Amino acid sequence: MRIITANVNGIRSAEKKGFFSWMKKQKPDVVCIQETKAQEDQLLQEDFYPEGYHCYYFDAEKKGYSGVAICSRHEPTRVIKGLGKGFEDMDAEGRFIQVDFDSKETGNFSVVSLYLPSGSSSEERQQVKFSFMDRFTKVLKAMRRQRREFIICGDWNIVHKEIDIKNWKSNQKNSGCLPEERAWLDKIFGSMDFIDAFREVNQEDGQYTWWSNRGQAWANNVGWRIDYQVITPGLKGTVKRAFVYKDERFSDHAPLVIDYKS
Repeated sequence: MRIITANVNGIRSAEKKGFFSWMKKQKPDVVCIQETKAQEDQLLQEDFYPEGYHCYYFDAEKKGYSGVAICSRHEPTRVIKGLGKGFEDMDAEGRFIQVDFDSKETGNFSVVSLYLPSGSSSEERQQVKFSFMDRFTKVLKAMRRQRREFIICGDWNIVHKEIDIKNWKSNQKNSGCLPEERAWLDKIFGSMDFIDAFREVNQEDGQYTWWSNRGQAWANNVGWRIDYQVITPGLKGTVKRAFVYKDERFSDHAPLVIDYKS
């Protein structure tokens, strides 16, 4: 089972750069997309609904902002758009979509496309990010209580460890690398027993998924690993291969591709 997650920073822009053509060649089972920056009624051409896939979009109310999507080879038994009560502010920004699969062959599992808020634009947005993190912790705990496995894909906007960022020391006071943010991931990957699927099989440094558009960040691989596939402990040992695709550029992020034992 191949799952891809990609922040496309504008799905229409990514489509013009060949994202969907590349996607189809990968033959993924599920593709999670973040930052679509479009309303579904603006995506009328069939390119945004690749043949052989069931595609679901959850837009932000504000045009040209945020938004998530999932394309699945198999039709899910259920599609959940938004997090519901207590997350009205974040649902208005289109940050969470979940597809559920239930069958005797695969068991019960869910795939999520998540776009966690960034706090880099202002202190106010950083507080929104902290608020989301606090509330989302309860969602993660509820997931662990369910009798199903989860693969939470997306742009979490936080690096976890020093290996996950090029300039560790100089970014300690910047959103995405704050001690409080990294401690939250420590908790998720620690006492809450979730697993960073990429690091299950790939321990190399220099494996980044986002590069600033400033300077020569891409050319010099001065990046951050902020895109994840986070899995529940029942899926431990199922990751076969994980890599960041960099041969083509579709946005300021690179797609994260992970193959699982089906």
